Amino acid sequence: MTPLSYLLQRGTAMIMVPLIVTHLIVIVMAVQGGLSAEEILGRTRGSAAWAGFYALFVLAAAVHAGIGLQTIAREWFSLSDRAAAIAGHLFMLALIGLGARAVYAVVWA
Repeated sequence: MTPLSYLLQRGTAMIMVPLIVTHLIVIVMAVQGGLSAEEILGRTRGSAAWAGFYALFVLAAAVHAGIGLQTIAREWFSLSDRAAAIAGHLFMLALIGLGARAVYAVVWA
C-alpha cells in the first residue's frame, strides 16, 4: 500500500464514521416515526443538502472500498500491484456510478 493509499483509506474512514452515524439515526427516527418510503422520498426530493450528504457518502465509500479491494486482491489472489490497482479502480468507478444513480433517484428524480 502506498502512503497516498494509506492516507486515503484512513481519511475516508474518518469521513464515513459521522456519515454512517447520521444515516443510522435518520433511519431509526424515520422508522420509529412510522414514515413510509413514499413519505421519506417526499422529504428528500429536491434537497441539495441530502444530495450533498449522500454524494459525499458515496465518494468516501467508493474510494475506501476500492483501496480495500486492491489490498485484498494482492493478498488473497496474489495479483500484481498493477492488476490489483486496475481491479480496485474499476470497482471504485462502478460504485461511484451506481451511487450517483441512487442519489439522483432519491433526491432529484
